[in-house]
Amino acid sequence: MIIQRNEMKTEIREKMRGGDGSVGIVHLVDCEKEKNVRMIAEVTLQPGCSVGNHSHEAETEYFLILSGNGTINDNGTVAPVKAGDVIATGNGASHSISNTGDTPLVLHAVIVTY
Repeated sequence: MIIQRNEMKTEIREKMRGGDGSVGIVHLVDCEKEKNVRMIAEVTLQPGCSVGNHSHEAETEYFLILSGNGTINDNGTVAPVKAGDVIATGNGASHSISNTGDTPLVLHAVIVTY
């Protein structure tokens, strides 16, 4: 299967999960038809924007940082993130992410359910 970029659903979420600003989301795959995958998306946070703290029960979310830099709060551990980093949050743990840089923070988010 080949999915062309212009066929992908896009959206803007304001104050996502209680975060700041607007978050751009491109749904790379329509996961309603996929087993054990809730989301595969490209997420863009402009400078100063964030996704608020939220937990993952019976699932794991992976952030694959593609470009930019920011700060992750991974279940209470706060750390800088940059292109090439991967964050995995699951088993009831929580996380949030903020763009603390001067350029867009772009990541792929994949949520796998148990």
